[in-house]
Amino acid sequence: MSLTPATHYMYTPLNQLKGGTVVNVYGVVKFFKPPYLSKGTDYCSVVTIVDQTNVKLTCLLFSGNYEALPKIYKVGDIVRFHRLKIQQYKNAIQGITSSGFASLTFEGTLGAPVIPRTSSKYFSFTTNDHKMVEALRVWASSHISPPSALLKLCDVQPMQYFDLTCQLLGKAEVDGASFLLKVWDGHRTPFPSWRVLIQDLALEGDLNQLHQLQNLTIDILVYDNHVQVARSLKIGSFLRIYSLHTKLQSLNTESQATVLCLEFHLHGGTSYGRGITVLPQNNSDVDELKKALESADWTSQPSDHFCPSEHEDSFSTPSSSGSVSPYELERCQQLSATILTDHQYLEKTPLSTILKQTAPKQYRIRAKLRSYKPKHLWQSVKLHCPKCHSLQEVPHERNLDMILQESATKTADTKLHNTSLYDSKLWPTKGQGGRHVAVHFVKQRGILPLARDCVILIEGGTVCEIYKLAAKFHSVIPVRSGPEDLELLDLSAPFFIQGKVLHYGCKQCSTLRPIQSLSSLVDAAWTPSTVAEVLGVVPLQYVFVMTFTFDDGTGVLETYLMDSDKFFQVPASEVLVDNDFQRRVDLIMETFCPPGRKIDAYPWLECFLKSYNVTNGAEQQVCYQIFDTTIGEDVI
Repeated sequence: MSLTPATHYMYTPLNQLKGGTVVNVYGVVKFFKPPYLSKGTDYCSVVTIVDQTNVKLTCLLFSGNYEALPKIYKVGDIVRFHRLKIQQYKNAIQGITSSGFASLTFEGTLGAPVIPRTSSKYFSFTTNDHKMVEALRVWASSHISPPSALLKLCDVQPMQYFDLTCQLLGKAEVDGASFLLKVWDGHRTPFPSWRVLIQDLALEGDLNQLHQLQNLTIDILVYDNHVQVARSLKIGSFLRIYSLHTKLQSLNTESQATVLCLEFHLHGGTSYGRGITVLPQNNSDVDELKKALESADWTSQPSDHFCPSEHEDSFSTPSSSGSVSPYELERCQQLSATILTDHQYLEKTPLSTILKQTAPKQYRIRAKLRSYKPKHLWQSVKLHCPKCHSLQEVPHERNLDMILQESATKTADTKLHNTSLYDSKLWPTKGQGGRHVAVHFVKQRGILPLARDCVILIEGGTVCEIYKLAAKFHSVIPVRSGPEDLELLDLSAPFFIQGKVLHYGCKQCSTLRPIQSLSSLVDAAWTPSTVAEVLGVVPLQYVFVMTFTFDDGTGVLETYLMDSDKFFQVPASEVLVDNDFQRRVDLIMETFCPPGRKIDAYPWLECFLKSYNVTNGAEQQVCYQIFDTTIGEDVI
């Protein structure tokens, strides 16, 4: 360890954090996800810490270097973060890495040596830091529950998720999406353990040792994003595997007797902190593990302690049925094509269970998309009022042109031209019976801005003319002459046009004000929301409205999606005017529900659903809606 001369740092208690600041903090780990590849070449570690103020802080830590992220091994570890940026996210405080971010991690066990874990060559650690770590250890001993998920193999049960501390004895590539790890912790499992057929696999490890310890080793299948980490592990290293899943498998033996075997799977994804970490030799849990390995009894060799796998059962072909097969239901290790953005505490619920329950409730599901409507995705874009919750169709351009042409037949009132808010020009049209178009150029602080920054008001323009102006100017507001001031058109027409996007208002909820009200925006940003607010418009929101039919092998459930830009990560307002966005959404749906393929080949989707009651006459129906779910970053 190399220490720099003592440097005095100020540490901020977690209850005094403010958004927009960069701070140094100490805390005890309440939850964490081991570093995983997040975006491109960046690794991400999610860590929730707490201190003596009992305030929790969730930190999203990014780095292109896996080793630069905090070396956290279990709940209760102590961390010191330097130059952590604090920001507001969903009305909560959140920490993220900033330039110069650094961290130290300490074992949280009372009485353990205070040895910082870090990849930095130089760091400061003073007497005050030592006292801070010890104080947090004492506080955590009575306030932080020890990680109950950390189990020994002798204590595991079927259908359980747990953390395992073990030593790696062998490894082998199974296929592109799965990897085999052979590990032991010195204890026997309470059920016979399942074995992966390795006759065709290149097994790395000491074969004599593996044969000698076969009674104490287990086979773990590691999937998807964890394969890269598993492939890099060194034989003999000490591991902690987080959120390992046990499953009881029944196999028929040659004597036709049914044998129950315990399978071990590390599924894809990072939910519940799922992952693999290599523990250092000086870790106290490794010391305990070494003692267990040294005292392990490997001489007793009960013949029924392991069950050879049947290759067809382990890597079966897709079912020919039109529903999700039982094999696919169990093989949940595949990465989901969707990501959950909140409510990670919710447990997965089978669709068959959801269909039997009353509303309202919230659920987490993992299923496949059997079908969706409408098939023509442009038909799924609607206009939604956030106030009265009404839905309406997006006006067709043909109908919009009729509304604007009706306005174009009315003569502009020149008495309303050239005010303190705008300068006006009356432009004649060619070959249209002397029709004139009045264009009012909104001033900023009494001066006309450049065209790209200038908002214009237009009287008497057609759709074609408005689109041409919208391509040249910042934005366009269609208006008409009123008795005393310019007014917005009927809200059947857009109240604000920016580029190719038309922004509409709700007729029922809006209370329109005169155009001169825009004078309050002269020094503010001209956006659809700010214009709507000063003109008394309740803006309608472009949303995707779709019906998804999910199948998870236990049941089939029809759900409803209403989303503006979160689920597809594409703004619904742009889909109708941008071919690239349309193609993107089409590709996403083809990935979710690939045409011409059986449902077992479809990707798994992990979603949050909320149920609610709908009354139709005297009949009450339970409906379901997707929320807080988005597509995975690598879907297309």
